[in-house]
Amino acid sequence: MLSEKMLNELNDQINAEFHSAYLYLAMATYFEDINLRGMAAWMKVQAQEEMGHAMRFYNYIFDRNAKVELKLIEGPQTVWDSARAAFEAAYEHEQYITGRIDKLVDLANQNNDHATRSFLNWFVDEQVEEEANAYEIVQRLKSVADNKPGLFILDHELGKRKAGGE
Repeated sequence: MLSEKMLNELNDQINAEFHSAYLYLAMATYFEDINLRGMAAWMKVQAQEEMGHAMRFYNYIFDRNAKVELKLIEGPQTVWDSARAAFEAAYEHEQYITGRIDKLVDLANQNNDHATRSFLNWFVDEQVEEEANAYEIVQRLKSVADNKPGLFILDHELGKRKAGGE
């Protein structure tokens, strides 16, 4: 059985994951607007992944015979100064989500909630990957700087990302 505090935090995490999906979809829209369709495609895949993360929490709560409580999703930022700024925001957001997951792990440990701790292990590993991917793209955008051909080559490469993999 989930403690009331753990249930509240897991429900809050569903909201955070749906907000992540909404944020990445806003980033996809931004990239579409500036004709970087490969980056838009990358962000759409990222949005789908975040929806999947939200549904993992959703299903886990039901598996524990508890109540899912969906909450209002805050509207995301919709414009960035550059492709690099958008990916830097994505990287910062992933660091924020990692912090949230870490707090959930801490709470599960404090409550000796072994099932939730085990469930969260997947997210701990996933966040390492999420941060690494965003960081790598930021670094590549830094190296491209104002080089338009380099930006378009990177855009083309990022557009090859498919759902279910990098």
